[in-house]
Amino acid sequence: MHIGLIGLGKMGLPMRERLRSKGIQVSGFDRNPVLSDASSLTELASLLTVPRIVWVMVPSGGATSAVITDLAEVLDEGDLVIEGGNSRYTEDRDHAVKLAAKGIRYLDCGVSGGIWGRESGYGLMVGGNADDVAEAMPVFDALRPDGERADGFVHAGATGAGHYAKMVHNGIEYGLMQAYAEGYELLESQEIIGDVADILRAWQSGTVIRSWLLELAVRAVQDDPGLGSIAGFVEDSGEGRWSVEEALAAEVPAPVISAAVFARFTSRQDDSPAMKLVAALRGQFGGHAVKQAEGLDAPTPAGRPQSPAEQTIGETGAPE
Repeated sequence: MHIGLIGLGKMGLPMRERLRSKGIQVSGFDRNPVLSDASSLTELASLLTVPRIVWVMVPSGGATSAVITDLAEVLDEGDLVIEGGNSRYTEDRDHAVKLAAKGIRYLDCGVSGGIWGRESGYGLMVGGNADDVAEAMPVFDALRPDGERADGFVHAGATGAGHYAKMVHNGIEYGLMQAYAEGYELLESQEIIGDVADILRAWQSGTVIRSWLLELAVRAVQDDPGLGSIAGFVEDSGEGRWSVEEALAAEVPAPVISAAVFARFTSRQDDSPAMKLVAALRGQFGGHAVKQAEGLDAPTPAGRPQSPAEQTIGETGAPE
């Protein structure tokens, strides 16, 4: 199978590598010519076998809409577009209608796994027609974690369902991160506590709060004890607040997710140990830039150096 991949950023570049390692032929296109396999979308389309499959992995909002509009002009009837960014699910309907006018099919795919997906695989939540999902299954199987398909992949429902599921996933993620962060601040505040990193590490096996996020918290605190190099300023990708808006519209109580979103707003006013850890966690799992404490160097992803590719491509396709 040969697919096109648009957007070779923090998510798209390792996705191309994982797909190729699993036997999927990939031609990528990016604004950075050093990373691109094609000089234009037209050339990209010419490289692919018909019916074409093109995966879009660019920032949500205007960038994604622009790519969809351009693809409607260069693809043909029967081709398939998979939109894998963090778009709001309501935008999927517009994208699908625009492409359908040209006979082009559309799937939306929520993608989780951050910068570690190249090795571990990506959690995938897909919305759209079941036959289209089946046609693209070799791509999904290559990207998802090894093991049972149902443990890392789901056809979530109709168009928009994949991004809706990812929105809820990220809302839950906000709440989990905030809980870990508040626990971290409590530990840091107590004089009788010795090494906070050792306590977090001891929770990784056998306890009911063990998780990948906890492992990343341990990594962040070990790399920077006290998190002194990080300002307690936390951005949000939008999906947390979308989850709150959806909860309000559906009259579903979501106090934990709501509080976690508002805590991020609070972080932009007051520096706190809890929000330092939330910022560090975003850097650990997603490679997001963190705001450095005053007097230190410019923002870099917390807990690890930037690769040359990341230094070049910036935020393209960044996850939550």
